[in-house]
Parts: sequence; C-alpha cells; structure tokens
Amino acid sequence: MTDNSDEAPSEGPAPRRRRPRYSGTHPKRFEQRYKELDPAAYPETQEHVRGQGRTPAGTHVPVLVGEVLAALRPQPGDIVADCTVGYGGHALEFIRLIGPTGRLIGLDVDAAQLERTVARIATQTIQAKVSLYRSHFAGLGKFLAREGLDGYDVVFADLGVSSMQIDDPGRGFSYKYDGPLDMRMDDRLPRTAADLLAQLSVEELSGCLVELADEPHAERIARCIDRHRAIKPIARTRQLVDLVFEAKGLSRRAWRDRPADQRGQLHPAARTFQALRMLVNDEMAGLAQFLRVAPYCLRAGGRIAIISFHSGEDRQVADSFREGSQAGTYASVADTPIRPTSKEIADNPRSRSAVFRWAVKASG
Repeated sequence: MTDNSDEAPSEGPAPRRRRPRYSGTHPKRFEQRYKELDPAAYPETQEHVRGQGRTPAGTHVPVLVGEVLAALRPQPGDIVADCTVGYGGHALEFIRLIGPTGRLIGLDVDAAQLERTVARIATQTIQAKVSLYRSHFAGLGKFLAREGLDGYDVVFADLGVSSMQIDDPGRGFSYKYDGPLDMRMDDRLPRTAADLLAQLSVEELSGCLVELADEPHAERIARCIDRHRAIKPIARTRQLVDLVFEAKGLSRRAWRDRPADQRGQLHPAARTFQALRMLVNDEMAGLAQFLRVAPYCLRAGGRIAIISFHSGEDRQVADSFREGSQAGTYASVADTPIRPTSKEIADNPRSRSAVFRWAVKASG
C-alpha cells in the first residue's frame, strides 16, 4: 500500500495513555468512549453498539454496500477509483474483489480521516496495490498519469458526511454536540462556518438556506443570526442551534419533550447545518466538476456510481447521467434511484436519506 497523504502517520509505538475519566456508568462525550474509539481492542463493544442501531464513535458504517457491488461489478484485475475513501468501508470490499492483479486509488480531502484509513488498511491482509491520496474527488483525473494508467474500470463516490466527522464535536458538523463552528472537510480551506456566519449578508444567508436545504424559515433564521452576530460572534454549534430554535419559536425543552408521534421529525437545526456545511465545502461546485471529468477517466465499458444524501445533489447526478446517455457517453444508466432497504435503515439509521445511481460508459 502506498500512503500519499500530506501528513504521514507517525512511526513507532504511541505512548500509553490513561483512559478518559467520566462520571456515571457510561461515557457521554465523544472523547470518553475509549472502547468505541478502539475497535481492534474492543470488538464486542462495536457489536453491542451496532446491535442497538447506532454507529460506534470514531467509526463509519458504509451504506448500500451490496447494491454498490452489484452495480459496479468489480472484477479481478480492475482499476478502481474510490473517490471518497473515508474509513475504507466500500474500499475494502473493492480490494477483496479485484485481487492481487487489481489496483485501488483512494482519494479523500480529510487528512485526519485519511490517516485513520491508512492505519486501518495496514491491519488488513491486502493483495491488491493500494494508493491513497489527499485530494478532492474532482481531481481524480490527475492521478491517472501519476499511477501510469489509461483509465479506471470503476469510479465510485459517496457524497455523505461520515459518522467519524459528524460525531467528533471538534469538527463542528453536528447540531447534537457543542463544538467550534468549523465544518471544513479539508482544513486547508480558508473559511469556516463561523467565518461565513460573520461575513454573509442576510440575503445571502437566506438564499443559501433555501437553495441548499429547502429551509422553510430561511429568512427568519438569517435575520435572527444577523441580530445576534451584531452583539456577539457566533462561534459554537450550540449558539447556532439556539438561534434556530429562537427563530422557529421553539425551545430545547419543548423539542426534547415533544409527543411520541413527532419523534421522527427532522431536527429544527438540521437543514441549517446542512446548508452551511455544503457552502463551506463548496459541495455543489465540486460535484459538478467531478461529473464533468469522470466520464473521461473511465475506460470503455467502465462503471460509475454515486451515493448522494441531498435532493439537489441527486438531481445533479441524475441530470448528468441522463445527458451523458443522450450524448452517447453512457451506454446505460440506472432507470430509477436505488435506496436502502427498511432493514438497512433499521440497522443504520444514518442511511435513511441515501440515494444511489449508476451509469456504464459506452464501449465505442
């Protein structure tokens, strides 16, 4: 395996650390869940947490794995580009199927996540050649020349935020945990979510909430943010959640004590956090660039598949595949989107909004 991340994992044994101390019988904070954060040492804890329909802290459960493998049909000797390698859930399945004559190129912009994935793959029995790069998925074309390849047989991208990113309060992705309002998948990006909240006008904020999240109370939220940032910078996730509650005329207690028949409702701040994350990482523009370059990186008969978690992203993927089919670039595309089964959703609730589409490049 070749590690091409900007920051290679440190060598030598890590110093022994005392486990985090916490009150009560169970850890509540992310950093205290030492058993979940060390799956190799505590596999029984992983199984227990997964059995409860939850994702163990510091790990990620890949979605639609069977459906992805059925659509992409990785074969021995194939060249696979996993453009959002994440924690390696899909990548390890690709590696298993392409065998010793195959090659996997894995990309991810998240340095911390890539480092953990390098370490995870190093513990596996790997026969295929694996190269991992810190890169945005839209840059998949530049690695063909670097790897001496004429194209990929399989291109895959999972556009969702990983559980490892969501669950770490220090990343600022989640409305459930207090942390700095960062939301950058790539810490080399110049602006955090806090920066955007300080800089964008009310009209820009409102437009972002509508365009990227279909937030029905966009203007009220934007004006509430504007009033409060004039007094104090909005730098923490908890601050932003409180402002969304205020804009919607809600309280944390009322939300917590809502009737049982409303328990399945979307969290009031979910759309706001989604829109800000997508804006910080310029996700729609990145996806558009990826969809433009991907067909030219595929060999004849090569397969491409994309999992999205946002209606705007799914429309972009569907439109690109349809236009490619009409232009003769793709020989076939998915007739309908593929979604998780009820069983997968029960086992992994975070898979609920996943939408999967595939296409096959024309042979001629």
